[in-house]
Amino acid sequence: MTHSSLGSSPRLLDIHDLGVRFKTPDGVFDAVKHVTFSLDRGQSLALVGESGSGKSVTALSIMQLLPYPMASHPSGSIKFEGRELIGLNHKNLRSIRGDKIGMIFQEPMTSLNPLHTIYKQIAEVIQLHYPRSPKDEIERRVLDLMDLVGLPKLKDRLKSYPHELSGGQRQRIMIAMALANTPDLLIADEPTTALDVTIQAQILELLQDLKTRLNMGLILISHDLKVVEKMCDDICVMKHGEIVEHASKTKLFSTPTHDYTKLLLAAQPRALQQQVNENAPVILRAENIHVRFPVKKGLFGKTTKFVHAVDDISLTLRQKHTLGIVGESGSGKTTLGLALLRLLGSTGSIEFMGRNIENLTGKTLRALRADMQIVFQDPFGSLSPRMSVSSIIGEGLGIHFPHITKSEREEKIIEALENVQLDPATRHRYPHEFSGGQRQRISIARALVLHPKLIILDEPTSALDVSVQAQVVELLQNLQSRHDLSYIFISHDLKVVRAMSHDILVMKDGKMVEYGRAADVFDNPAQTYTKNLMEAALNLRTTAKAS
Repeated sequence: MTHSSLGSSPRLLDIHDLGVRFKTPDGVFDAVKHVTFSLDRGQSLALVGESGSGKSVTALSIMQLLPYPMASHPSGSIKFEGRELIGLNHKNLRSIRGDKIGMIFQEPMTSLNPLHTIYKQIAEVIQLHYPRSPKDEIERRVLDLMDLVGLPKLKDRLKSYPHELSGGQRQRIMIAMALANTPDLLIADEPTTALDVTIQAQILELLQDLKTRLNMGLILISHDLKVVEKMCDDICVMKHGEIVEHASKTKLFSTPTHDYTKLLLAAQPRALQQQVNENAPVILRAENIHVRFPVKKGLFGKTTKFVHAVDDISLTLRQKHTLGIVGESGSGKTTLGLALLRLLGSTGSIEFMGRNIENLTGKTLRALRADMQIVFQDPFGSLSPRMSVSSIIGEGLGIHFPHITKSEREEKIIEALENVQLDPATRHRYPHEFSGGQRQRISIARALVLHPKLIILDEPTSALDVSVQAQVVELLQNLQSRHDLSYIFISHDLKVVRAMSHDILVMKDGKMVEYGRAADVFDNPAQTYTKNLMEAALNLRTTAKAS
């Protein structure tokens, strides 16, 4: 690693022999052990590894945001510009957080305040550190930040709340907040996880530009090795809380030395192998689906302006088939999925297993819910923090199969956890005790436990590291084959979509741009917008602006 010359000012960040220990009901747990690395201004370093390897815990230690005193540091030092951060008082830490050190958190929906508008949350970061800034100056800065993170269309919706935005839009709001005061060190915990490929390229280019222009240090936590290779000078590979390999980007990608690093580099989702029946029964048919949301009201409260989130979409899904839905953040992918499950109001015709369901309500609709499940995009937000994993996964069993015995219910919960490669012994823990990737697997287990006919998977692998991502794709394929499952797979990760999907539907601004067999759409896209998505995904261009 290249360091500053001897006798110069202290390194921007210097971490030595860091340990993090948690007190749990089962005893103490060492989440991070003997971690050592340093970073200078203008440099970038990546922390990579599987979920639960200690990447995010290490990052939160730098900001001193761990749940102390439940968490402690049995060893180590964290120095920022020569100043020890471990044990620093709250007042001094507050002057550093958000000003000197910015952080982009992994889960934007739980990191943003649901009671405050996006404008208030971005402006608050500026006001906390520069309370004398004029109101119009803060407003100009917020608008500039919206342009910086690729959200010019949201300038007219600054009074919106987080739940009114897509996952990708919420992620970009978090990035805007982290960049608000142009920090000296930026910690980015999966900053592009929820972003489509075109916006991902723009955000990565933005971070690179800021790092160079502001001589800013960057710590990137990511499971996407393509992003890491593009962004970082040095890489630390973590496993079970320890750094197992630390090397320059060039050396690590060309000649990795540790077996675990080699495994990560080799892990890729494998494409579908099984043949499908083109004449299989139709599970879901939708025609002329429209969803619109009111955004502006007149003098007497009457809505005068609507956003057409889904605009005249029709599709067909057969048994044991997977339909991949792709498009930029805010294109209407998730809204369409929720409408098809009757979780959002819509107009048009929806037929599930030969039955029209668009007008069903109450108990009649509820009876169908066991056969139609969803894995939500934000696993932490969709898991109750007051319920154990066993209760979360078993809740649906209690509703739809109330007559099964307690032991039968327990067996089904254990089976579901084993299907998603989670230790059944952890079923009595709570969501906050798991990593982001582990929480996503819990969400998948909750959907699988009812053995549904249709599952809508909304970014089911976005929070997973590459090795587990490949395992989950293989798991979903095997489950589909064994149980005749049909999937609607919503994702911005085109590698995973291609591995999973038989058909592809491309969306933009609520409309269907292209629809056809996966091989045809990927290998010979008919529309310019689709071509741009494919090129951005394959890194053929630095940015891809759809026309």
